[in-house]
Amino acid sequence: MPHIEIAAERLIELFGMPITNTLITSWIVVGFLVLSAVLFQKRVTRVPKGAQNIAEFFVEKLLGLMEGVIGSREKAERYFPIVATLFIFILISNWFGIFPGVGSLGLIEEHEGRPVFVPLLRSAASDVNTTLALAAIAVILINLMGIASAGVWRYVSRFISFKGPIEFFVGILEFISEFAKIISFAFRLFGNIFAGEVLLVITAFLIPYFVPIPFLMLELFVGFIQALVFAMLTTVFISIATAEHH
Repeated sequence: MPHIEIAAERLIELFGMPITNTLITSWIVVGFLVLSAVLFQKRVTRVPKGAQNIAEFFVEKLLGLMEGVIGSREKAERYFPIVATLFIFILISNWFGIFPGVGSLGLIEEHEGRPVFVPLLRSAASDVNTTLALAAIAVILINLMGIASAGVWRYVSRFISFKGPIEFFVGILEFISEFAKIISFAFRLFGNIFAGEVLLVITAFLIPYFVPIPFLMLELFVGFIQALVFAMLTTVFISIATAEHH
């Protein structure tokens, strides 16, 4: 039976900081995206063709979804870089997790007197630390954009209000909900990606030929849906945070 570990496996230590297989995967994905952006930017033309046509099609589709949520094309374009960055990073991370070799190439280490397989790479979102970091970044940015839109004191008044006992209690609930957003964001993404990883490992162990292929296709779809859900929920919360409050 294959060894399944919830926590990301530590490979090495760098200046006293543990380097896990999910962290290395995150670095690879970031490097790939930066390199792709630099190469793509050099080939952008006024009249789009080839890959630029495809990229602009998806940009328009994502902008259209954001506009439908926020209700303004101008605001959708303003917040598009943040939402698109989260979407693309999560999408590529999820898809990279089912790339050949990821999760299947590794080392055999001794653990409690028995050999244990430690993969060199794992999907970044299968580590709850990664999803918590992404969720915290998203919620912090949402609140910063709310402050930039409404002003510091007016935005903070959502959480701290002494106009009456009801307003004070609602403010406390609003404050708690910000932490609930982080938990919801993080564990939704982690749960779906980790469950998919476990499903693929068990399926490949039991029936290694042909049968895992439909599950790989399913994980491609799930990876896309989870990235889209994260991006759309971020857009919804941005819309709420930047809306006029009366």
